[in-house]
Amino acid sequence: MPQHTRPDNAVDLTSALAEAARTINKPRSVEEMLDAIASTARSSIPGFDDVGISLMHKDGTIETKAATGDLVWELDSLQYGLGEGPCVSSLREQPVLVVSDLRHEQRWPRFVPEAVKLGLRSQMALRLYVDDEDTMGGLNLYSTSTDLIPEDAPPAAEIFAAQAAIALGRVQEVEQLNEALRIRQQIGTALGIIIERYQVDEQGAFSFLTRLSSHSNTKLRDIAARVVEDATKAGDAK
Repeated sequence: MPQHTRPDNAVDLTSALAEAARTINKPRSVEEMLDAIASTARSSIPGFDDVGISLMHKDGTIETKAATGDLVWELDSLQYGLGEGPCVSSLREQPVLVVSDLRHEQRWPRFVPEAVKLGLRSQMALRLYVDDEDTMGGLNLYSTSTDLIPEDAPPAAEIFAAQAAIALGRVQEVEQLNEALRIRQQIGTALGIIIERYQVDEQGAFSFLTRLSSHSNTKLRDIAARVVEDATKAGDAK
């Protein structure tokens, strides 16, 4: 029977994606994860010079959180300001956009001329999401060296983006849980301080905190932090 072999570049790309998956799945903070995704995407997805990671906030605003070069910040900011471009469209309309030979692109008439002036020649933008209702942000890949995006780049980028979204979601969840635990501990510490200071029970102390929060229009966690901080300063002053 004939032997079926894959081209060397296919083997190399498979190996690169496998290594990328191992790299971005190492335990780290959200900020470290974002930097790792950007740098690993640049080294493992063929055809691009720089990569950026955008996050979408609950109010719909978009913010660049990691980038491999200064041009990413310029191009991302340009798209956010104009409200158009592959990055914006991938987050709000089509999850994967492949834009070769950018100077002839007609879909974003305000973005394209400005991007071309900055040296952009081709771009790919992919939405980072785990399910259709939970968009985390976007993976933006930029080329200033070629108009043509390699044929194997889009499928490789889609695989990478799926892996990155899962890894990012996991790290965000851990960070949110840790933050919730920290807030809970801080509120507990504040309650203890109030109980000791005013000789009230736990319910009375909690009512005191919630009244302060309501009257000052300040989040309960911030009130608790202030109580703990003031008590710490008072202790240091003694």
